[in-house]
Amino acid sequence: MQRSNPVWQLLRAVNAVRRGGLNFTWKTEARLRGIELGPDVILNGRPDLHRFAGSRIQLGEKVCLGSSLTTNPLGNARPVTLRTLRPGAEIVLEKFVGVSSCSIVAAASVRIGEGTFVGADAMIFDNDFHAPVGEFRWGEFAPDNPRPVIIGRGAFIGARAMVLKGVTIGDRAVVGAGAVVTKDVPAHHFAVGNPARILPRKP
Repeated sequence: MQRSNPVWQLLRAVNAVRRGGLNFTWKTEARLRGIELGPDVILNGRPDLHRFAGSRIQLGEKVCLGSSLTTNPLGNARPVTLRTLRPGAEIVLEKFVGVSSCSIVAAASVRIGEGTFVGADAMIFDNDFHAPVGEFRWGEFAPDNPRPVIIGRGAFIGARAMVLKGVTIGDRAVVGAGAVVTKDVPAHHFAVGNPARILPRKP
């Protein structure tokens, strides 16, 4: 069907209205959960948002959370998950950040700088979740061991990458798809592999 076809144009207009209505619905739900939303935040699909009492989740101007199947060329296997685990924890996404089908979990702090993109199924967390109990058991969430994660401006976190606790990623750094980042990545560098190796980017 040609894009200039009147039926095609009508379908696009109807779909735009539908998306706008759903975006309004998900934003209303987010505000009711205590999420701080900046101007023109876009929620494509319903995100999975959990804010622990006394913590904060802040989405800056024009942040986009892609949770629906069609909002990423790779397809989204699940919704974006943003979760804080204890009072005082924070997740802050600065303006123009875009994330697709990823999980970001904070017991202390995860901050993502302006214009950074996070690819499908990536995971970013600042704690180890479980601690050993006794000889062979594991306990509940263990948010007593967090170390903040800081991601700079204009960085790119590839699909299915993992950024672990205590990591700082500099401005314009690139984390390759599937990389597991356990140490800092300087600005304008690559992190590739598991565990990630740090490589300079060519000017």
